Amino acid sequence: MGTYSNGERAAGGPGIFSLEGKVALVTGGSRGLGRGIALALARAGADVAVASRNARALEGVAREIRGLGRRGIAVTADVAQVKEVRKMVAEALSAFGRLDILVDAAGVNQRTPSLEVTEALWHFIVDINLKGTFFACQAAAEAMREGGGGSIINIASLLSGVGIPTLAPYAASKAGVVGLTRVLAAEWGPHGIRVNCIAPGYFRTDMTRALFEDPDWYARLRRQVPLGREGFPEDLAGVAVFLASDASAYLTGQVIYVDGGFISSRES
Repeated sequence: MGTYSNGERAAGGPGIFSLEGKVALVTGGSRGLGRGIALALARAGADVAVASRNARALEGVAREIRGLGRRGIAVTADVAQVKEVRKMVAEALSAFGRLDILVDAAGVNQRTPSLEVTEALWHFIVDINLKGTFFACQAAAEAMREGGGGSIINIASLLSGVGIPTLAPYAASKAGVVGLTRVLAAEWGPHGIRVNCIAPGYFRTDMTRALFEDPDWYARLRRQVPLGREGFPEDLAGVAVFLASDASAYLTGQVIYVDGGFISSRES
């Protein structure tokens, strides 16, 4: 996937961003950022399997994908369970016959002062965000290696690069996703498998609803973001399609912050 014999198409051919003929699997695809990315990939031409623990919401997203003229299926899976991760990938392969793109968007969070974090809470967050990401990458890479390559897109966070109180397990898991991305990119590049990472800033999703309902917090956020607003799931569409497509054929092991400039502003 994405190998060129000359520079013509790599320099910008008409189909460079097209995902026609590609198959994608998106974890956390029932809502929020995962749903938004799944629909963006479908609009770019991919057939898409969406996975999460919420079967009813998943089927709704799969219907939306089919409404765009692409094949779409719902796969119920808990990515914290390795057996379910392997079954998830097997179901996508059974339905579509190949796997070209994996997006690891499944994630959870809970704001808790670090002195109050329990072992159970730590495992709940880290097992989904980091363990689930690794084993989904592993299972997908096995299929991609046999298929000649592919693109894996992991979802990290603004918290991979900055420290914000009460988010220790989440920040640790997302920093781990960045390290994991770089290791897998180095290890799997010879197999034609690219591994990159999107690190979103503050986006309006179900996970962040309570924050955005606080007017004082929201006003502070808008002052901190150079672009002056929060992110919405559609703000990830372009970068996700770019990383999934041949437009990024020579890009791997990278972290792209999609945060309205928040992290750059804090570093200045």
